[in-house]
Parts: sequence; structure tokens; C-alpha cells
Amino acid sequence: MIKAVLFDLDGVLTVDSTGSKSIIDYITKVTGVDVGTFTNAYRKHNYQLLYGHVTHTQIWGTICEEVGRQIDIQVLFDSFIHTPMDSDMLNLAMELKQKGYYIGLITDNKQDRVDYILSHHHLESLFDTVLISAALQSGKDKDLIFDEVIKKIPVQFEECVFIDNKDSNLIIPAKKGMSAIYYDDRLRDLSGLKSKLLALEVKL
Repeated sequence: MIKAVLFDLDGVLTVDSTGSKSIIDYITKVTGVDVGTFTNAYRKHNYQLLYGHVTHTQIWGTICEEVGRQIDIQVLFDSFIHTPMDSDMLNLAMELKQKGYYIGLITDNKQDRVDYILSHHHLESLFDTVLISAALQSGKDKDLIFDEVIKKIPVQFEECVFIDNKDSNLIIPAKKGMSAIYYDDRLRDLSGLKSKLLALEVKL
């Protein structure tokens, strides 16, 4: 029996497929900096940001140098809270919470960005556990982030379903016994997702 529904952030609870896309789209639109130039400068640091080896504050000056323009770091922070959210998916998560399911967030992401998003949208109380690659210095291609789930909430792997927009992110949880659902962030077929949850006897 499923007791916990675990969501990825970008591409599932948000509209854009990745957090980097949301950041780059917002900053280049607001500042007028060339998209290609900023993308190249930002993506150089993306791996280290995702796995907590550096923070945005530490590398922001370097990014500004690489794009040839001093951009107030507040623009970066604003990009976090302007991430386009999927209100229907969030409503689904809230409805599941009300029905008694544990709700988790598992994301390969930057700590500051997730903190801003959760705070801005008042989502802290929605999640029973929030697991971020930057905090753990380990992502969804390793066991650790999924092992943390059953340390944080009283469930077994077989009692969890994990929803992600990348097939490769579903390999480890499936091996551990979780039910794994691929969600296509381009189609955004919420009714199809609900059908898959119903097939797992999740109450909607």
C-alpha cells in the first residue's frame, strides 16, 4: 500500500524542465544579457552548485566577469521566486496530503533556490521531507538521497511512489522497490498521472 508520494521539483511541480532554464530565462529577459553568453557562464558552475561544492554567492562575481556585466545578485534571487509553478500539480500534492499521504520533495537542485521557492510559495508545511542534492552532496543517480526518505518518514521503499520528469532519475528508486512514474514535462498530462496513481491504489 502506498503511504508516501514523492515529487521532483523542476519539470513536475514547476513548468520548466530544469531549474537552470528558469534561472537563465528570467535573468536574460530582465537584464538583456545574451542568452548564449549567460548560459555558457552559468552552466560551467552548474554541477558544483547542484552538489553543494559551491554556492551562488561564491561564484556570482565570476559569472558577472564572464558575461562582461555586473548584475546585482538580487536578480538571481528574484529568478528563484519567479520560477513558473504548476498550480494543478501543487493542488494534487495538497489533496494527497489532506488524504493522509506523506508528501516528499526529492530534487537535484541548489539549496538557496529551493529555500526561496518553498518560502515564497508557503510550501514548507506541504512536505514531510525535503531532500536536496546540494545539501546531501549526492543526487538521484546514487542511493543516498532515496535512503534518506525512510530515515525521515516512517515508510518502507515499497510504500513510496516517486514522480520525476527524467527516466534516468527513476532507475535507483525502482531498484530499491519504490513505484516510479515518469512525467513528461512537455505533455504535462495530469490526468494520465492520476490514472497511474489510481492504478497503484492511491486515493484521489
